[in-house]
Amino acid sequence: MIVGGGVIGAACACFLARDHHAAVTVLERDPSYRQASSALSASSIRQQFSTPINIALSQASIGFLRRVGDELAVGGERPAIGLVEAGYLYLASAAGVARLRANHALQCAHGAEIDLLDAAVLHARWPWLAIDGIALGAHGVRGEGWFDGPALHAAFKRKAQACGARFVHADAVAFDTAGDRVRAVRDGHGQAHAGDAVLIAAGAWSAPLAAALGLVLPVSARKRDVFVLDSPAQLPGCPLLIDPSGVWLRPEGRGFIAGAPPRADSSAETDDVPLDAIDHRLFDDLIWPTLAARIPAFQALRVRSAWAGYYEMNAFDHNGVAGAVPGWANAYIACGFSGHGMQHAPAIGSAIAERIASGRYGGLDLAPLSAERLLRGDPLIEHNII
Repeated sequence: MIVGGGVIGAACACFLARDHHAAVTVLERDPSYRQASSALSASSIRQQFSTPINIALSQASIGFLRRVGDELAVGGERPAIGLVEAGYLYLASAAGVARLRANHALQCAHGAEIDLLDAAVLHARWPWLAIDGIALGAHGVRGEGWFDGPALHAAFKRKAQACGARFVHADAVAFDTAGDRVRAVRDGHGQAHAGDAVLIAAGAWSAPLAAALGLVLPVSARKRDVFVLDSPAQLPGCPLLIDPSGVWLRPEGRGFIAGAPPRADSSAETDDVPLDAIDHRLFDDLIWPTLAARIPAFQALRVRSAWAGYYEMNAFDHNGVAGAVPGWANAYIACGFSGHGMQHAPAIGSAIAERIASGRYGGLDLAPLSAERLLRGDPLIEHNII
């Protein structure tokens, strides 16, 4: 039994049904996914993390995304997700050089292909980029870029259903238990949905369900705004660009999308802010001035539209919580990925499915993401937060 039919839940359902021939039921409270993180993600993937587990998750996931047509084909129809591997380009001022170099050393030690580039090389490679105040950059040679996240989610769901998984419209609110086992999930109408195991994968809304099993989960919905931009500017070879200010930009179709961390006084740093409350001051005060300074051709720029989505933010350490729920023999959790869920869904889904089906991890051990670290007060610090 899986609670939550977003990309993490759908991926777990797919791998359980496809690879382990398990009978799977997925409970999803909103089959339209209008507010789901999966439907509103900027859908990018990178290896430029500062923790080995996140690098490993990205490496496993990018391999899957490259094979997605074969992996998730149904009846001869091969899904397409438009994967573009143009890399991330992290820019650092002098103050950020030490951290960028330390991250680079760790990434390369774990097999990531990342180039460190000084300001002169940056300007030569991307002449449209202004390098004022930039001391160093880190560019992903391969294994980084962006893709169609909703298409990936739909492909996981379709493959899961083709392999026998059931997706049921129901709002999970409680559990029936006996000893250290969960026997069923109760929905808002009182109906019991029985299963041999339960996985909480309800994204930003997982905390109340975890609390019903005695786990205090510091995961909540935090809004992030994304702006769709039009500009006549031509930016050949444009990667996903991350300015030292936190402003980011990448190509999207014939235009671009951009965003930034919320303003310090923004309500987006509180829980469950309505998604239609777009913070246009964030664009006016920070994003546009930063982009116009970093990319002079962006003096001519307009906002075509904007949207917002929720990060399922883990306030403890900004990393996912994945694995067994402490104290329970057959309860599992996978949530709180804090903006990394879409890109890591293939790896997380496969690993959690293996853990549920066999009682152990196979090729990718998610122990660093265990909920036990919450109980120990031992955060897994990720320094490369966007």
